Amino acid sequence: MNPSEILYEDNHLIVINKTPGELIQGDKTGDVPLVERVKAYIKIKYNKPGAVFLGVVHRLDRPTSGAIVFARTSKALTRLNRQFNERTTKKIYWALVSNPFTPANGSLIHWMVRNPKNNKSKAFIKEVPQSKKALLDYQKKKELDRYSLLEVVLKTGRHHQIRAQLSAIGHPIKGDLKYGAKRSNPDGSICLHARRLELDHPVSKDHLTFIAPPPDTELWGVVLSD
Repeated sequence: MNPSEILYEDNHLIVINKTPGELIQGDKTGDVPLVERVKAYIKIKYNKPGAVFLGVVHRLDRPTSGAIVFARTSKALTRLNRQFNERTTKKIYWALVSNPFTPANGSLIHWMVRNPKNNKSKAFIKEVPQSKKALLDYQKKKELDRYSLLEVVLKTGRHHQIRAQLSAIGHPIKGDLKYGAKRSNPDGSICLHARRLELDHPVSKDHLTFIAPPPDTELWGVVLSD
């Protein structure tokens, strides 16, 4: 594991800047997931005998990048799970969408239905059967030649929420073919990045903030430039 991927580490938790295209946990593809890479890193660094405990607290979609926290003890896992379930954590994402995007800030409210068969969710304007309410706030941070950078604050945690809600208003995320983008990104990623994660340390109770640099690509480089 590259040290630049690690945003924070102590005896209780570890925070990683996930690369786009990487799985969090194993699936039928058989690709090595991030959780196993982190376990291997801990095992070698701390010379741990036997199996390494690493608890998955939350997830990011495979093509998404950014900050994700893992618990290194069962106590930390229980306490972090409680924070995420009670939504006392704060998750801020960056999304690149096609121009023009107006208004410059606001909230999106939809009712979402998940289809497990195609691993996709659909956002509806009005409540429909089996739907769950989805809410996010957004602010346009920057306008490029062809794209706008949105900063998105999740208020609920629905499946593919940001992707489905932005698609529903006619602004799919760059590279997100599943949700209506016109073309893919060369590396198969989508331009959705978990930029900032805030939580309380499960033991010390200190409030922690983690900032994840976006992927090292030309487009994200333009976003970061003045």
